[in-house]
Amino acid sequence: MASPLVVNILELTRRPGTDKDLIVAIPATILSLDDPRLTDDQDVAVNIHLESVSGGIVVTGTAVAGAQLSCRRCLTEFEMEVSGEIDELYQRIPDNPDATALTSEQLDLTSVVREGVLLAVPDAPLCRPDCPGLCPQCGADLATAPCGCNAVNKDDRWAALDALRDQLPPGQ
Repeated sequence: MASPLVVNILELTRRPGTDKDLIVAIPATILSLDDPRLTDDQDVAVNIHLESVSGGIVVTGTAVAGAQLSCRRCLTEFEMEVSGEIDELYQRIPDNPDATALTSEQLDLTSVVREGVLLAVPDAPLCRPDCPGLCPQCGADLATAPCGCNAVNKDDRWAALDALRDQLPPGQ
């Protein structure tokens, strides 16, 4: 069975200015993501626009996949959709250093979609933008309740500057 991400580009290469849209939902297993953060049991929504230009084809679009992530501040597991951007140029005779060579009348977009999804997974995800994280002293989750630790943790190396600050008039 042919991959749903293999596109016949014969008509596109014959007439510059023509375009084609590819909107599919594919199983994540087709992409061989091999990333434990990305869920294999959900489909990846792919929305790609191919446009023929003089000497090549411009491919733009998005690929949206589900991810199971761990918050960098509070370590809570959460689910999130990641949206990878796709922007590629294919040319018969590549004259652009960023272009990929066209070698046949079929264009397999599997690797481009795979790359877009993998690059969209955040390195340091947050469960929410204002996540307070964990208490640095006792490890309590500050999102659920404040901890009972003494929040003032002074560093003795700054004692001389703290003494000078205390001598300043208020508001300075």
